[in-house]
Order: sequence, then C-alpha cells, then structure tokens
Amino acid sequence: MKVRDLMIMLLALSFCAVSCQKTGPTGPTPPSGQGYSYYCAGSPADAVTAFSPGYVLMGGGSDVDEAFRWMIQRSGGGDFVVIRASGADAYNSYVASLGQVDSVETLTVHSRTGANDQFVVSKVRNAEALFIAGGDQADYLRLWKGTGLNEAVDYAIGRGVPVGGTSAGLAVLGEFVFSALNGTVYSPEALANPYNSYITLDRNFLAVPVLQAVIADSHFASRKRMGRLLVFMARVIKDGWAGEVKGIGIDEDTALLVETNGTAQPVGLGAAYFLLADHVPEVCQPSTPLTYSHVPVYKIQAGGTFNLLTWQGSGGELYYLSVTNGIISSSTGSVY
Repeated sequence: MKVRDLMIMLLALSFCAVSCQKTGPTGPTPPSGQGYSYYCAGSPADAVTAFSPGYVLMGGGSDVDEAFRWMIQRSGGGDFVVIRASGADAYNSYVASLGQVDSVETLTVHSRTGANDQFVVSKVRNAEALFIAGGDQADYLRLWKGTGLNEAVDYAIGRGVPVGGTSAGLAVLGEFVFSALNGTVYSPEALANPYNSYITLDRNFLAVPVLQAVIADSHFASRKRMGRLLVFMARVIKDGWAGEVKGIGIDEDTALLVETNGTAQPVGLGAAYFLLADHVPEVCQPSTPLTYSHVPVYKIQAGGTFNLLTWQGSGGELYYLSVTNGIISSSTGSVY
C-alpha cells in the first residue's frame, strides 16, 4: 500500500472515530464535572423524521427484538436515544442491527449536574425514539427527578415519540413507582409488613397518558413479584394517593406494545398481568400482615390483547386474588 493511500485511510478512520462527538463527550469517561457520558453510533446531526407514538413496557431479562423493531419503525428511522444512569453503550450496536436509524445514541446520566446539562436535554428533546434502560430506579428518581432531563423526557412523550423502558426503566413509566430508595423488597417481607422500610414509593415522575393510575413491575413470574405488587397497590390506596390503582406485571423476555388508544399486546416468551385495586384494603398497617380481598387479575400472553383505558382484555385468563394475613389465595388454586 502506498504511503499516500495509508494516510488517507488513517484520516478516514480518525474521522469516523470522532464523527459522533459533536459538542458533548463520547466514551466512558466524560470531562471532569460533566456528569454524563455520551456514546453515538451513526450520524451526530439531528434527524427530522415523521414518527408516531407508542409505548414499550419490557419486563427485563433478554431484550425483545420485536419490540425494538416496533419502536424503530415508529421512529421513522430517526435518532434512537437510550438513557441510563449506569453502564455504557451496549444498546447502540444492538438497536442499530435491528433496523434503519439515523443514529443510536446512549446518554449515561449519573449526576444531577449531568441531568441538567443542555447537551443531554437537547438530545432527549430532539429524539425520534426514547428508551430507558434497566439498572436501578432509585438512581433515576434521585438523579433525574425535577431536572431538565425529567422535563425533556416528558416533552418527548408529549411530542408523541415512541417511548419504552425495561426493568428499572419500566418501573418509572407509571404514575406510581416503587422507587427502591432503600433497596429491593421481596414479596414475603412486603406481605408480612406493608410498611416495611424497604417499601419506598414515589409518584408523578413521568406523565405517560395511558399509564396514569398505574404502577408497573418487571421480572414478574421469575422473581415471584405478585405479592409485592399487591402490597404496592394497597399502599397507594391506603395512603390516600388514589381511590383506584392499576397494576401491570411483565415477565422477563417479554414486552407489552401499547398504542395511544390503550390497546396493548405482549410479544416475547412470557406473560403480562393486569391487576385492579378499587377498594380500601381490609388491613394495611405497620408490622401487620396485609389482608386484601378480591383483586381481579387478567393474564395474557402473545396472541391476547388488553386495553389500558377500558381495563378489559381478550384472549387471556381472568381470575381473582385475595390476601389473608399475608397469605395469597387464588380463584384458580395457584400458589404465589
């Protein structure tokens, strides 16, 4: 290879390496005090495409290809932005491999300084698709709530871009949130004491129209989270936050694709569960097991549908759960 040709190739590679830097840092180590890291695959320029709204509720575990393809299609091939508080750019190559997009950009926003940075805010406000990765929802509440990033996510939702989240990213999409500020909580300890110190709840972080009065949970069947979701719902009502609360549980390797009219269908390997708490729990107090009767559950898998606005489904199974002194019983005889 001639020296001139080698120099041209090296210059081209150098251009490719920095082409996504634009005005913000790229890579795992941002400038001191910046508070975020920025990674980009594709064009750094702001794309302008015709997008259409929709929501992806993903239950953690393996990512569901079909759900990301659905978001890409709705983005119109624009800029697909991933936000998280830890981790790096694993989503960039994965999402880019699933469809045609102008770019896939990841913002790891790990401080309130970063969450108020204009570069971060602008990237999120101008996204054509937005996805909240897994991690720890406590980080999202501590670091993002009430910041420019929080406002930018709500702005994107209001613009009608497709928005999704998995695991911790799913947990923060509803009006009510298990914030995990003191760490996680397991169903047996939640049922034994609904005011266990590990049960920390929050509300009004994001404003997804079809997820008002909803609290969502992930890794549902594999981590046996039905009990704790019942407790979260009982607490929302008992504490006077709402007279009615809806619960959504999503299994691992599963995603719920939601239209703005409320129509939802699961894709992937598992199920989605829809609970309705419309009455005050019989017993919900500190250091006392929960008693809560007759909570309807509608379960669907791929092929079934559910409407989040009418709270009715088809192609699934309806049953009822009751909790007596911290023990769940089911109209189907299932054990939780």
